Amino acid sequence: MSSHNILTDTYNRTHTYLRISLTERCNLRCSYCKPADGIPLSPKEHIMTIEEIYAITKVFVANGVTKIRFPGGEPLVRKNVSLIIEQQTSLQVNWV
Repeated sequence: MSSHNILTDTYNRTHTYLRISLTERCNLRCSYCKPADGIPLSPKEHIMTIEEIYAITKVFVANGVTKIRFPGGEPLVRKNVSLIIEQQTSLQVNWV
Protein backbone atom coordinates (compact mmCIF):
# COMPACT_ATOMS: atom_id res chain seq x y z
CA MET A 1 0.00 0.00 0.00
CA SER A 2 1.21 3.50 -0.81
CA SER A 3 2.20 5.79 2.05
CA HIS A 4 -0.21 8.38 0.60
CA ASN A 5 -3.64 8.20 2.25
CA ILE A 6 -6.30 7.82 -0.43
CA LEU A 7 -8.43 10.35 1.46
CA THR A 8 -5.81 13.09 1.16
CA ASP A 9 -6.52 15.58 -1.59
CA THR A 10 -4.12 17.57 -3.78
CA TYR A 11 -3.99 20.32 -1.12
CA ASN A 12 -2.75 17.76 1.43
CA ARG A 13 -6.04 17.84 3.37
CA THR A 14 -7.11 14.50 4.83
CA HIS A 15 -10.84 13.94 4.67
CA THR A 16 -12.43 11.92 7.46
CA TYR A 17 -16.11 12.64 6.80
CA LEU A 18 -18.35 10.62 4.46
CA ARG A 19 -21.82 11.56 3.29
CA ILE A 20 -23.94 8.96 1.49
CA SER A 21 -27.36 10.06 0.31
CA LEU A 22 -29.91 7.30 0.80
CA THR A 23 -32.41 8.65 -1.72
CA GLU A 24 -32.76 11.39 -4.30
CA ARG A 25 -36.35 12.09 -3.36
CA CYS A 26 -36.79 15.18 -1.22
CA ASN A 27 -39.42 17.82 -0.56
CA LEU A 28 -36.84 20.56 -0.09
CA ARG A 29 -35.04 22.53 -2.80
CA CYS A 30 -31.64 23.10 -1.23
CA SER A 31 -29.52 25.06 -3.72
CA TYR A 32 -26.53 22.72 -3.39
CA CYS A 33 -28.67 19.67 -4.03
CA LYS A 34 -31.57 20.50 -6.33
CA PRO A 35 -32.02 23.47 -8.63
CA ALA A 36 -35.42 25.16 -8.72
CA ASP A 37 -36.28 23.53 -12.04
CA GLY A 38 -35.57 20.04 -10.63
CA ILE A 39 -33.34 17.20 -11.70
CA PRO A 40 -34.09 13.90 -13.39
CA LEU A 41 -34.13 11.05 -10.86
CA SER A 42 -31.91 8.02 -11.33
CA PRO A 43 -33.46 4.67 -12.20
CA LYS A 44 -34.12 2.54 -9.11
CA GLU A 45 -31.46 0.01 -10.16
CA HIS A 46 -28.81 2.75 -9.92
CA ILE A 47 -29.51 3.39 -6.22
CA MET A 48 -27.08 1.55 -3.89
CA THR A 49 -28.41 -1.51 -2.10
CA ILE A 50 -28.05 -2.03 1.65
CA GLU A 51 -25.16 -4.40 0.98
CA GLU A 52 -23.40 -1.89 -1.29
CA ILE A 53 -23.78 0.88 1.27
CA TYR A 54 -22.24 -1.32 3.96
CA ALA A 55 -19.39 -2.44 1.69
CA ILE A 56 -18.44 1.11 0.70
CA THR A 57 -18.62 2.44 4.26
CA LYS A 58 -16.35 -0.38 5.45
CA VAL A 59 -13.74 0.62 2.84
CA PHE A 60 -13.91 4.29 3.82
CA VAL A 61 -13.67 3.52 7.56
CA ALA A 62 -10.69 1.24 6.92
CA ASN A 63 -9.03 4.19 5.17
CA GLY A 64 -9.59 6.77 7.90
CA VAL A 65 -13.18 8.01 7.82
CA THR A 66 -14.35 8.75 11.37
CA LYS A 67 -17.72 10.43 10.69
CA ILE A 68 -20.56 9.26 8.47
CA ARG A 69 -23.80 11.01 7.62
CA PHE A 70 -26.79 9.48 5.85
CA PRO A 71 -28.99 12.22 4.45
CA GLY A 72 -31.87 10.96 2.43
CA GLY A 73 -34.56 13.34 1.55
CA GLU A 74 -36.86 15.35 3.71
CA PRO A 75 -38.56 13.48 5.17
CA LEU A 76 -36.24 10.43 5.20
CA VAL A 77 -38.11 8.10 2.90
CA ARG A 78 -35.67 5.27 2.13
CA LYS A 79 -37.17 1.82 2.60
CA ASN A 80 -35.35 -0.27 5.19
CA VAL A 81 -33.43 2.71 6.56
CA SER A 82 -33.48 1.07 9.99
CA LEU A 83 -31.65 -1.97 8.55
CA ILE A 84 -29.04 0.28 6.93
CA ILE A 85 -28.37 2.08 10.21
CA GLU A 86 -28.37 -1.17 12.22
CA GLN A 87 -25.82 -2.73 9.88
CA GLN A 88 -23.56 0.31 10.11
CA THR A 89 -23.37 0.26 13.91
CA SER A 90 -20.67 -2.41 13.78
CA LEU A 91 -18.31 0.20 12.31
CA GLN A 92 -16.46 2.32 14.84
CA VAL A 93 -17.37 5.81 13.61
CA ASN A 94 -19.33 8.85 14.75
CA TRP A 95 -22.77 9.16 13.22
CA VAL A 96 -23.96 12.65 12.39
